[in-house]
Amino acid sequence: MPKTPNQPKACPVCGKPEAPQHAPFCGPRCKDRDLLKWLGDGYRIPGPTVDPLADPERVDSGEGGD
Repeated sequence: MPKTPNQPKACPVCGKPEAPQHAPFCGPRCKDRDLLKWLGDGYRIPGPTVDPLADPERVDSGEGGD
């Protein structure tokens, strides 16, 4: 169900209404929790699978040819 313009946005961490000075979060605690999650690899962006046994010099260096 889409939100109406009059309805305040919810904090993505705890769900409380966002505070304009900390948007899109409700306050500094949730803002810091989100940052720590990024720094601690809590969020990950999917990428290609890397073979852990592959030679690190040869793993898709972007250079053409050998």
